[in-house]
Amino acid sequence: MKLPLLRSRSAGAVVGLAAALILSCAPVRAAQSYPEPAGADSAGFVPIFDGKTLTGWAADPKYWRIEDGMLVGFVTPETLLKANTFAIWRGGAPADFELKVEYRISAAGNSGINYRSVELPTPAFALKGYQCDIDGASRHTGNNYEERGRTFLAVRGQITRAMPDAKRAIIGRLGEKDALAALVKKEDWNQVHLIIRGNVFTHLVNGQVMSVVVDEDPAARRASGLIGVQVHVGPPMKVEYRNFLLKTLPVIAPAPTK
Repeated sequence: MKLPLLRSRSAGAVVGLAAALILSCAPVRAAQSYPEPAGADSAGFVPIFDGKTLTGWAADPKYWRIEDGMLVGFVTPETLLKANTFAIWRGGAPADFELKVEYRISAAGNSGINYRSVELPTPAFALKGYQCDIDGASRHTGNNYEERGRTFLAVRGQITRAMPDAKRAIIGRLGEKDALAALVKKEDWNQVHLIIRGNVFTHLVNGQVMSVVVDEDPAARRASGLIGVQVHVGPPMKVEYRNFLLKTLPVIAPAPTK
């Protein structure tokens, strides 16, 4: 009377062993995880402006001064510009990097942060290159504009591909231009965060991606260059910059060919 019970237990053991073998052979799935807020996100960033002097920078003192820890660009009715002028960082010509800086600009102000730029022989303190646009009316803030070059590479809200022969194509959207402008504080402090890597240039303002350019024009694009901040031709204005933080990134080597 015991044999059927033994057979049943033996069969159950075989089934259990088979199940264990199947599970042991199944691929192990990694525990899922998700991105988290970066918080201070300060690792690797170093200051490039001491807040006290123009050490490491070059600028026309007629249009730039140091004031309360800020680099201040200004135009008065008596000093109206005939050409845009820059405060230029002389500490290097970064290739791949991240830059964080805070700015405050007057309502009529027009400025920008240039990178991967070259200095022109004339006029003095002139740059040619990529620029994160900034203006007091927030018409252009966050755009990617090439100063003295191909002009608008991407307007706020756009992901674009810059192609040969100065052509640009919109390949994606980040949001509606005016809705993104509402995230920019007028006549108050804002933070710009530039992520410049390879031929992809990402502009963020107050944590929001405003524009992305993929530059696929080998004749026009630049792999490295100067950083500078601008005072633009136009009416009297004032722009203040503080807390310049730069993180140099390793250049990504191309994948080996097989």
